[in-house]
Amino acid sequence: MSDLRGNIAIVGTAESDLGTVAPDMSPIDLVAQGIVRALDDCGLELKDVDGLFAAMSQSRMVALSTAEYLGIQPSYFDSTQIGGSSFMAHITHAQAAVAAGLCEVVVVAYGSTQRSVSRAAASAREPNPWEDPYKPMQPPSSYALAASRHMHQYGTKREQLAEVAVAAREWAKLNPKAFRQEDMTVKDVLDAPIISYPFTVRDCCLVTDGGGAIVITTPERAKDLKQKPVYVLGTGEAITHAMISQMPDLTVTGAAISGPLAFGKAGVGPADIDVLALYDAFTVNTMLFLEDLGFCKKGEGGHFVSGGRIAPGGELAVNTSGGGLSYCHPGMYGLLVLIEAARQIQGVCGERQQDGVELALAHGNGGVLSSQCTVILGSAATL
Repeated sequence: MSDLRGNIAIVGTAESDLGTVAPDMSPIDLVAQGIVRALDDCGLELKDVDGLFAAMSQSRMVALSTAEYLGIQPSYFDSTQIGGSSFMAHITHAQAAVAAGLCEVVVVAYGSTQRSVSRAAASAREPNPWEDPYKPMQPPSSYALAASRHMHQYGTKREQLAEVAVAAREWAKLNPKAFRQEDMTVKDVLDAPIISYPFTVRDCCLVTDGGGAIVITTPERAKDLKQKPVYVLGTGEAITHAMISQMPDLTVTGAAISGPLAFGKAGVGPADIDVLALYDAFTVNTMLFLEDLGFCKKGEGGHFVSGGRIAPGGELAVNTSGGGLSYCHPGMYGLLVLIEAARQIQGVCGERQQDGVELALAHGNGGVLSSQCTVILGSAATL
């Protein structure tokens, strides 16, 4: 186990406005809105913040812009950008910064107006002279390669991928903030317009505006705040490639590295986890991460998700918010993954709340299955 186990706690969470927000809101507006709401959630104020962590595709220097906007001068700041898993990486960095005495009250934030301004306009994607000549539809085509390979290698069926989307939708029906709540069946997923084989539009994440923030502090300070503290028990990070053509194995993600690291630091294993919050940019993501994080064997993901196993009332609670497939997906979705995992431990998720949640896993994904970061969260009973 790590010496940093439990040295910080998430004490406040908040979403920014979700859905379509422009022209009334800018990305920095959403970041600031999330921070103010998260501070209010736990009973702290802007003057208490001395650590600022943020990443986004619509601002190259988001930490500077956010500090200026809020009128704060943090003693420590970090805008590490590795895609949608950036915020899980920020958790690791916050652990180290707090342990070193560099800061005590940390906010981690994100905002995007990609639905309002278009995903292309909101993206900071760099030109790729090696793959762009083949005109892939990015990012769906890259993830579709992984899904196609999994189907070829392990016999995974399109219907099994569709079950992931249906399970997410069933969870979304229990979340009043979810963007999509209409009934959806496996047939609906399969019959939807094709995007990049084997994906239809229902295998792909939503395109929404939105964002949010979390507040982190020391266990000592957490005891006096409004919300139940959620402790960071272990984290793991891995980067395996930038371009999908350079991914070592299309069926094995860096979660196979980050997961064991996080579990080892936390001193727990997959069987101990009560709730999973996984970055489901596409239906294949959920399947790959369940395998690579050790919840089922490699190649068995299709069978594992079948029969409603990860839907409400199933054996394993996965993406209880509705995930990126049905709840929201404002570009870099990882912060929303952390928010749901923390809230399940706090017991504040309303109709979708699971009983007796003591341990939750939040897993972030960035690029085209490129960066993978895992965070294990626990209640006070797990310390």
